[in-house]
Amino acid sequence: MSRLESMRRRLTAQIDGINWAAEQIAGLSGDVLELGLGNGRTYDHLRENLPGRRIWVIDRVLKPHPSCVPPGEDFLLGEAEEMLAELATRGAQMALAHYDFGFGDKARDVEEGARLSPLIAPLMLSGGLVVSQQPLVGFEQIRGPDTIDPERYLFFRAP
Repeated sequence: MSRLESMRRRLTAQIDGINWAAEQIAGLSGDVLELGLGNGRTYDHLRENLPGRRIWVIDRVLKPHPSCVPPGEDFLLGEAEEMLAELATRGAQMALAHYDFGFGDKARDVEEGARLSPLIAPLMLSGGLVVSQQPLVGFEQIRGPDTIDPERYLFFRAP
């Protein structure tokens, strides 16, 4: 599969996965967490599809498209460990998290997901969902929408 086809597959999975997760959490109160802003495409999709929710964003840098800059009070700039700890001290509770961190090296990405999972878990409401490209630990993996290859995008429910 070409890299272009792979990118299309990833973007389609993100759209379908976020849309599905937004429907699943409709009855749950709580905020949304975007882990990795990048250029802001998924953040933009989240805010469009979950307009009544506060969306917290964590990233090492702030370099999104100008139309996708989150409000300053919702953006935590820094290393994930420190920013997740900061959210915990604020008492933030998430109904949905989108995990989009990655180095482009599968082994390193899996290691980071496992390392950050225990810091994400306490932020999640019981029954909340995490949508992720990486495997996470301490969450119940569930089947997402049928349109997504279960190996392409992963879905987890918080205990």
